[in-house]
Amino acid sequence: MAKTRTHKGRSLLTFPRDYTVLDIETTGMTPEGSEIIEISAIRFRGFERAESFSSLIKPRHRISRFITSLTGITNDMVKGAPDISYAIEQFESFIGSDILMGYNVNFDINFLYDYLQACHGRWLENDFVDVLRFARKALPYLPDRKQTSVAEYYGISTKGAHRALTDCIICNSIYRELMKEAVFEELRQKEINDL
Repeated sequence: MAKTRTHKGRSLLTFPRDYTVLDIETTGMTPEGSEIIEISAIRFRGFERAESFSSLIKPRHRISRFITSLTGITNDMVKGAPDISYAIEQFESFIGSDILMGYNVNFDINFLYDYLQACHGRWLENDFVDVLRFARKALPYLPDRKQTSVAEYYGISTKGAHRALTDCIICNSIYRELMKEAVFEELRQKEINDL
């Protein structure tokens, strides 16, 4: 049965100019049985990069070889990293009340919501934009809409993908391309309607 997150923000179908892109790396697929090992976020104002936050996180359990091969994050890299309680509080302070953005962002939001609640008794209530929703609508003809596939379609470099800060950069680049597609489609529909 799916967990209810009653204070979770709303999923928005809009193209904000001011937002914070976020990404996490984890040891698995669900907050119940996995840990966050990296959190990154980049604040944008008027579509321009303003500042960033990034932290590796020391998990309670060892990182598997599979996760290391996927992310490049090793057990040695996280030895001196802060624990989740400290890192998620720093992240919360960084994002403030911003609209959050990510690729398949519900995954990230659910982890962050659960860990913020568990560590500090607070909810992650920020509204959010899922760039994957735009990609599904704009690019139905692609074989899949994975972030790396969509990035490659637009000619965006995926070098360093599956590290949180790089994934934030890739996500934002895709967002900008999809926003152009939406504007073009809106103008095209207007022209058709004006005929």
